[in-house]
Order: sequence, then structure tokens, then C-alpha cells
Amino acid sequence: SILLQMLKQKSGNIINMSSVASSIKGVVNRCVYSTSKAAVIGLTKSVAADFIEQGIRCNCICPGTVDTPSLQERIQARPNPEQALKDFLDRQKTGRMATAEEVAHLFVYLASDESAYVTGNELIIDGGWSL
Repeated sequence: SILLQMLKQKSGNIINMSSVASSIKGVVNRCVYSTSKAAVIGLTKSVAADFIEQGIRCNCICPGTVDTPSLQERIQARPNPEQALKDFLDRQKTGRMATAEEVAHLFVYLASDESAYVTGNELIIDGGWSL
């Protein structure tokens, strides 16, 4: 019903959440997760192509490792949490994980008029992990 409203008003902005662990970067033991996130990228591009002439934009944000409570729970559930944290940090080219606030800033940009010409893109925010 939201898409119908966007079509009616001839404008809209859809922001999807995907991941770098997708069609962007293969990650060990993340096959199902990565496949679902790659599908979000494909959906984003298709929606953008289908509705661009109706004034509807669609993009997706693809974060790398973000320091969140759920990640901390995953780390603490490992047999050796200290090593698990070290492993996550070792793969970060910046030496740290992203913060949720950094990802939120990208959402704000995509929701703003400053990104009016941005559509059909996967925006990577991973501190260089996918390089």
C-alpha cells in the first residue's frame, strides 16, 4: 500500500538494507545470509528501474561489520569471545568496526533531497573491507 501511495503522489524514496556479505563479497560460512542479501540488491535495482519514471527512487545500504548488540551477543556466544572479537577486528582494514550511527548517517543522506539524483545503487559502508 505504501508503493501505491508513492505512485499516486508521483514520488517516493525506498531505502533497503543489504550487506557487503552478498554479491559484493563472499564470506565463509555465510551462504544463506549472503544469498538473501544479494537478492535485496537485485530487488533494489529492479524496483529502481521499474519506477524511476514515476519519480520513485530505490537504493540499498550495504554495511560491513557494525558494532551492534546482536554482534556482541554473537561474539560472547563463541567458545573464546576474546579471539572472536580479535578475528572480527583483524579483517577490518580501518582497525575498527563501523558504528550504527555511521550507518544511520548514510540513511539520512539517502532520505534527504541531497541524494535526489541517486537511485538503483548499493551504497557500501564497510571501511574498505570489500576492497
